[in-house]
Amino acid sequence: MNLELKKELPIIGIVLIPFAYLAFIWNSLPEKVPIHWNIEGKIDDWGSKYFLIILVFMLPVLMYAVLFAAAKLDPKNRISLMGKKFYQLKFFMVLFMALLALFFIYITKNQSFSSPNLIYVVAGILIMVLGNYFKVIQPNYFIGIRTPWTLESQEVWKATHAFAGKLWFAGGLVIILGALIFSGFIFAKAFVTIGITLAFVPVAYSFIKFRQLEKKQEKL
Repeated sequence: MNLELKKELPIIGIVLIPFAYLAFIWNSLPEKVPIHWNIEGKIDDWGSKYFLIILVFMLPVLMYAVLFAAAKLDPKNRISLMGKKFYQLKFFMVLFMALLALFFIYITKNQSFSSPNLIYVVAGILIMVLGNYFKVIQPNYFIGIRTPWTLESQEVWKATHAFAGKLWFAGGLVIILGALIFSGFIFAKAFVTIGITLAFVPVAYSFIKFRQLEKKQEKL
């Protein structure tokens, strides 16, 4: 067996788990299933059960395909410099998406979404894991905080990812604690706010860091 394929088999196995679960419960599903819940946890949209197949493709399958392609298409092979760290990152990302797919299939089957707290906790853990990996991501065009300023300067890339790593780790911890303390539907708005903060603050930081570096070079 090809060594690379053998290495990928555990992740491919994770990708297939939601398909196996969906196949197992398929005949017990009605033709119309809930596909969306509002912030109060009430069903507000229905669709064909075939939507669940699309859902599984949109989550673990697409995530695996994107990360697999990123490593192959990286023009400067910077992602390969991460070594085992990239494989671990891919493993955790695919695992998260597979768990998310399983969760949605489960609540669709039971037509009940009593609380999203579990999703918040898992999301918080994922964010903390990503924050821990930020410091080892090499400059590339596919993963990481890819702004015009980080891609222009390796120093800005490194500083931005070091800062973002700490921010994401702290943000993930806040999400976990918030999900454990507050009701899921009360915490929903806070979760969105934290998510926006984690997305945009590192972008602003990369611009500020780039401008500081430019001024420093002008003085020289």
